[in-house]
Amino acid sequence: MSSIPPGLTPQAFVDKWRHTELKERAACQEHFLDLCHLIGHPTPADDDPTGEHFAFEYGLAKQDGGQGFADVFKRGYFGWEYKGKHANLDKAYGQLLQYRSDLLNPPLLVVCDMDRIIVHTNFTNTVHQVHPIALNDLLTADGLQKLRAIFTTPDFLVQWELPW
Repeated sequence: MSSIPPGLTPQAFVDKWRHTELKERAACQEHFLDLCHLIGHPTPADDDPTGEHFAFEYGLAKQDGGQGFADVFKRGYFGWEYKGKHANLDKAYGQLLQYRSDLLNPPLLVVCDMDRIIVHTNFTNTVHQVHPIALNDLLTADGLQKLRAIFTTPDFLVQWELPW
């Protein structure tokens, strides 16, 4: 696997991660850093050297007791949980539901298996929505726009429906 510098292209990202067979623990942080580079967003350590508002392995208390860690947390934006390729992402979502109170109820709960990113909205007074982003979607303007919204404008992912 070749090293890809910051500012990588969508095609280089897709090619790299389509062929990666690394286990979750070995791949998740590099995958996330590549996502940051793909959209030109600062990485957690670049954006927050203290780890207070944007960090990997963000420690928290689980809703049902005990300690846990969100794979990635960005305060006011998302909690993000990884699983290995082709894993059950519903299980990852269940973990985030256990963590969301300690994550200050972020507007987005994101799960990922390196081939798919699935965004669950968590906004107050709105209907839960799910936005899947497949690896090949990152080759499109729409897919990249949704990915950027996760990091910069979570409100973009809410489809407002008027009750009348």
